[in-house]
Parts: sequence; C-alpha cells; structure tokens
Amino acid sequence: MKYTVSIEIALPREKVVQLLADPAHLPMWLRGLVLHEPLSGVHGQVGTKSRVVLQMGQQKVEAIETITRLEPADLRDLPEGDVVRFEREIVGDGMWSAGRERLTEAGPSTTLWVSENEYRFSGLMMRLVGLLMPGAFRKQSLRHMQDFKAFAEQGTDVRKAKG
Repeated sequence: MKYTVSIEIALPREKVVQLLADPAHLPMWLRGLVLHEPLSGVHGQVGTKSRVVLQMGQQKVEAIETITRLEPADLRDLPEGDVVRFEREIVGDGMWSAGRERLTEAGPSTTLWVSENEYRFSGLMMRLVGLLMPGAFRKQSLRHMQDFKAFAEQGTDVRKAKG
C-alpha cells in the first residue's frame, strides 16, 4: 500500500526543519508517542536505529525505526531552494513501512511538507488490517502532520489537546 499526503506550514523551512529534528519536541506533536529512544547512533542521523512505542487506542504498537536518508546531512544554514529529505524504515510485528519526507520552500515564510508512505504487511491479521482499513493509515499520517502544524504555528501540545 502506498500513499502521499502533504501540508503547508506557515513558517520558514529552516524553522520547520529545526522543530522536526529536535527529539524533545516529538511528544508534543506525535500523538500517542510513549517512547522514542535511540538504540544505536544519534537521533536523526543516517543509520540510527530507535525503538518507537505508540499507544493507539487500547493497543500499544512497538517498532524499530532506522533512518535511511538525510539530505543535507547538516541541517544548519540550509541553502535557499534546496529540498530537505528525511527517510526512514519502520519494522514492527507483521509490518514494514517506509516514510519519505520532503520539505521545500513554498514561499518566504511557508514550508510544504510532502510525505510519501509505503506499507507492506505479513501475517494474516496485519494483511486484513491493510486490506480492510487502508484509509486509516493515510488518515493517521495526515493527523500527525496536522498536529505538527498546530504545534509549530501555535504551540499546541497534543498531550493537552482534546480529541
């Protein structure tokens, strides 16, 4: 299963990149995050493996995230017009996914975030979930992006927000 979602954020690309790259901000916008801890490497750097635990309703989902691409490698002083690319693979029980994030300047104070996502399922239960509820994955990805936008633009913390 593959899909792409996007959102515009009313902040310069450099500020958006700084907020996304800071692990201290993750719990503020990544709804349901219980844990995100590097097992090897440095947070956000290529090759880093992290244990990720999300609470989704009554279910806890645990997976290993591996950063597979970060361009440019140094996120400070980004050249104007460059596309920032961040890619990761996530492997969990019965599931493999890849996320390919692109951040571009949509204007002097606006950033376009495009997220390409791919999922592969193994095991009967996860295959059924993927087959019967493909829209749920897209909806969740878009919700994470909307939560980040609210955090970045208005300081909204999902841990304190209703819904």
